[in-house]
Amino acid sequence: MSTAMTASRALLRLLNRRPSGDLESELRGRAYPPPAPVPRAVLARFDVTESTVAGIPVIRLVPRTGQSGQHLIYTHGGAYVRPLLGAHWHMIVAATLGTGATVTVPLYRLAPESCAAEAYPALRAVYEQVSAEADGVTLAGDSAGGGLALGQAIDHRDRGLPPARQVVLFAPWLDLELRHPGIAPLQPLDAMLEVDRLRVAGRLWARDQDPQDPLLSPIRADLAGLPPVHLFQGGHDILAADARDLAVRLRAAGNTGTATWADGGFHVYVAATWTPESRAAFTQVRALLAG
Repeated sequence: MSTAMTASRALLRLLNRRPSGDLESELRGRAYPPPAPVPRAVLARFDVTESTVAGIPVIRLVPRTGQSGQHLIYTHGGAYVRPLLGAHWHMIVAATLGTGATVTVPLYRLAPESCAAEAYPALRAVYEQVSAEADGVTLAGDSAGGGLALGQAIDHRDRGLPPARQVVLFAPWLDLELRHPGIAPLQPLDAMLEVDRLRVAGRLWARDQDPQDPLLSPIRADLAGLPPVHLFQGGHDILAADARDLAVRLRAAGNTGTATWADGGFHVYVAATWTPESRAAFTQVRALLAG
């Protein structure tokens, strides 16, 4: 583990005061949260357009030069209840810089105002639109958005849609109920996530569906016949327990993807773009997009 990652983890633990109140009460009656605006650094490299697909806002970033025909669909994290953040834009830029890939960011509706049953048809419509015009589509996402990226690949397979070229997951949330026995020992190491609050968020996202539905908790899915799944996971993250099981099950299913581990990395460690671990991860992602 690099000095930069160790220092970043210590600073995160010092600064991050995890709330301990009732998440459902906090969210009830709130003003719906807007996404972070597109930063100037993104506007300088991409032509940015906004549209509406199946009732949800969709932001598209088209490189000003060197378009490759490849396309990245990115679903952001935030426990299904928080909006896209500025850090997500920086991650998207780091993942695509120099690849010529176009990026589509569907702003799926959050819980408790919406739920998974409403999100999947909208995301499917976005995918069908993008796949009709792109040379290759990569599904990607972090945390909750990583769960959505893998869930979409499962949904597309089961519906007979043309598969994505690959799936890229940054610390995906794979089980809404967080049942894995390996989570408890990881909780004291995790500077960001709190298992009980995540379970509440998962229940709100599932709403009337079974939270163990494979699209909501893709660790429960049949993983055969999926496109290559590339996983990037930190070890000091309560989601690492399920991620390790996912990597084992993907190999057993014959999936040709890869798993990259940062043993001391915190949740979505790749967002710390100043660290060697993050830079190495995004170098791999850019190679995947260019390859």
